Amino acid sequence: MALVIEGEERINAPMDQVWKALNDPAILKECIPGCQSLEMKSPTEMAATVVLKIGPIKATFQGEVTLTNLNPPSAYTIQGEGKGGIAGFAKGGADVTLQEVEPGVTLLKYAAKADVGGKIAQLGSRLITSTSKKLAGEFFSTFGGKVGGLK
Repeated sequence: MALVIEGEERINAPMDQVWKALNDPAILKECIPGCQSLEMKSPTEMAATVVLKIGPIKATFQGEVTLTNLNPPSAYTIQGEGKGGIAGFAKGGADVTLQEVEPGVTLLKYAAKADVGGKIAQLGSRLITSTSKKLAGEFFSTFGGKVGGLK
């Protein structure tokens, strides 16, 4: 089951600072809901462990995160895939673009696609869509608050 989530976040920080934060595993780990660990394997690859609760199912996902289509400091694609044992799998990605809207203020836009399978997919598309939108919104608003507060 695939879904698309789009949104934007206005961040009170210069574009280069936002770009650096988007590539910093320590900041990303703090912003990803349920993230237990996030380790750089290379400049564009990370290993992640995330615990998520979707409806009645709570699962630990082990996965890979890859950064592609790098266009510093204005855009990249972040892709991830995680396996949650009997709960199933989740994979997806987001095209992220940055635009300076005024000095020291960056507009981050994202278009994310997600796909789930296994037991999780049986929960129904409305629950999965609402949970996915909530998680994406949580990540970007936490990220925006954290980076905007790094003055």
